[in-house]
Amino acid sequence: MELRQLRYFVAVAEELNFGRAAARLHIAGPSLSQQIKSLERDLGVRLFERDRRTVTLTAIGETLLPQTRAMLEQADALRRTAAGFAASEPVRLGYVSWRPADLAERTSGVAQLRVDAWVMPSHTQAARVADGSIDLAICWVRATDLAEQDLDGRLIGADRLSAVSFGPDESAVRAKDTAVLLDTDTATWASWNIYAVEFARTTGAELVRIDDHGITGPAFFDHVRRLRRPVVSSPKRDATPLPRDMVRRPVADPVPVWTWALVSRRDEPRAAVRAALSALTDDVAIDLTEPGIWLPADDPFRPR
Repeated sequence: MELRQLRYFVAVAEELNFGRAAARLHIAGPSLSQQIKSLERDLGVRLFERDRRTVTLTAIGETLLPQTRAMLEQADALRRTAAGFAASEPVRLGYVSWRPADLAERTSGVAQLRVDAWVMPSHTQAARVADGSIDLAICWVRATDLAEQDLDGRLIGADRLSAVSFGPDESAVRAKDTAVLLDTDTATWASWNIYAVEFARTTGAELVRIDDHGITGPAFFDHVRRLRRPVVSSPKRDATPLPRDMVRRPVADPVPVWTWALVSRRDEPRAAVRAALSALTDDVAIDLTEPGIWLPADDPFRPR
């Protein structure tokens, strides 16, 4: 029995849905189900009754839930004491576009996390970690970037990129039948441009050069209309609603995946930073070995 499995038990008990609990924990659904079954075997009891539609706690599960919460709180208190949490300086974290919604919750037992308000491109955030402006960054990096700046990167998330297409067809589109945009503003879009060029070169997708920052926003949809072919959407979060005459389509053969790394300085001396790293990444279970996935050659998380 591991503390990790107990946290999984509490999450499923609170959500009463394996899919929502898996999303909250940032792990795959089948992996969560296997861990719960393993915990039930170790305890020798059944914690949940489940069928295709519902998940409910058994009477034993209801009895063990408050004791489990108390045990986890004690473990967090022990970690805070060991890390010198009360006296530690805040751990400063920067990000580019995406970050887990439960950052503070996952680090509350080990570090005082301060999320930096400056949302900057990936290469800028990595450089800020290297020069000590921030302690951690969630960004896209290459193995070369990590080596050159003496940084370490741990996988914290991944996005399967889709394509936006004009018309009603929502079926999967082959990578070679898509277009991918390349912006002249390298200060803002350096990482995306590197990704886009290699994706086009290796898959046969059409590389389209633009100079209007149309990687996202209304200008992106204008490019989709102009090109009249599916255009791969970047991982940058954008609140612009999808026009009614367009649809999102999965990209296949291969599936482009964008990885998010939690970047830190190599040989980081501060215990609070190291503890935050572990709290945010130790339970991440993302399978990048699935057949058909495409990652750039220099992606640090590409299976070797």
